[in-house]
Parts: sequence; structure tokens; C-alpha cells
Amino acid sequence: MSRNFELLQNVGKSLEVFEPEVDGPVAQVSVSDDVTVPMRLEGVERDEIAKLINRVFLIGAESPRRVVFMGADAGTGCSRICACAAEVLAATAAGRSVCVVDANLRAPSLHEHFGLGNHEGLTEALLQGGAIRKYINRLAGDKLGLITSGAPVDSWQTLLGSQQMQTRISELQREYDYVLMDVPSLSLCSDAVTLAKMSDGVILVVKAHATRREVAQQVVRELKSANVSVLGAILNERRFPIPESLYQRL
Repeated sequence: MSRNFELLQNVGKSLEVFEPEVDGPVAQVSVSDDVTVPMRLEGVERDEIAKLINRVFLIGAESPRRVVFMGADAGTGCSRICACAAEVLAATAAGRSVCVVDANLRAPSLHEHFGLGNHEGLTEALLQGGAIRKYINRLAGDKLGLITSGAPVDSWQTLLGSQQMQTRISELQREYDYVLMDVPSLSLCSDAVTLAKMSDGVILVVKAHATRREVAQQVVRELKSANVSVLGAILNERRFPIPESLYQRL
């Protein structure tokens, strides 16, 4: 995993992404100003997350369509990164549609990122009937959809690994070009592996100066032993050793 690039989050902090080498040319993506999404990104951060989309989601005919964002442990900032990736992917000029799913039923937060309430969502979709579109919040017409976590339930771990979850993901795949899921870390939910197996791969988020190397390595081993593809790893909140203004001139 030799390629890397910076995703600047705010002054003095960054995300650093490492992803496997890919064969052939990498498609170039640009963010369209003509597409209206509730994006809370601008400047360098918006451009750099566009690079993440370019390198992970647009690498050719076999690019992943169902992607899980998973923290190596709690508090890595995984939910925000997942939400930002969904916004930028939906805002590309290629006409692709995206649905982001808050499958972190233990500590949901995507509804807060998008400024919405958390009423009927994933838990209702798993426990009740009806078409999946009934539970989707449409944020940019047909371009960007959000399924919040829904009402808290005691059986949330079992729900994530259920057959009904697989069915709902398949329904979403018919509705949208891409499905991005924010899930609990493996340290909090053993069924997160089962959920990851329903996807095309996982983007792992680790936090600088917080996530232990041994923890991240163990998560990767567990995912690979379950035949889950690790698409890349994001190092979140790495502090610059020098001021950002000087760093950008290097």
C-alpha cells in the first residue's frame, strides 16, 4: 500500500489515506458545481476527498459499489469521513447516485451531520415491511439518499448480521449506483464482519496518536480471514509537525 495522499480536515490536522496499487490508469473525477447537495466541505478538504473518491471508487469496471467505512476502534471519526465521501461522490459530474446508510446502531451520528432527525430508519427497515425507498431521506433529488439508524433496539448486533440486512442492501443496490455504510468497529460489534462480507470491501479508519498499531493490524487480519477486501486505510487527525501553510509549499 504505497500510494498516499492527504485529506486536510482543518488547520493543523489531516487525514492520510493509503490504498493498494491499481492496474491501469486512474479515472479523473471533478466535483460539479451544478449538482446541489448539502455539502459542508470546501476548499482543500473538498478537493482531497474527491481524490479519495477517484482512487477508491473510480478505478475501472471493477470499482466497488457497496463500501463499508469501519473504524479500527471507537472515536476514529469514521462516520464523518463516510458522510463526506458520500457527499462528494454524489456531487461528481458523472451523474452517479449514492445512498449512505447509518449502520452504526450503537452510536449513530449521520443524521446529525446532515441536519436531520432520526425517526424511521434502518431498524424500522429491518423490522418492518415495505419498499426500501420508504425509509430513504432524499437530500439531492435522486443523487444522494440517507438512511438514518432509526429507533434504538436491544438486538442491534443481531439485526446487522441478519438476512433481512442483506435483502435491504440488495434493494438499495437496485436503487442507487453506490451504497456507503457506516458500521461499528469490530471491537464493539462482532457482527460487523458479517456486514462487511455483504459489501465489496472496507475502508478502515484509524486515528493518529490514539489507535494502537496492534489493534489496526488485528482488524485487518480478521477482515482478510473472513475474505473481506480491505480497499484502503485512512489515518485521521494526523498533526503536522510544521504549520500547514508551510507544509503546502513543500
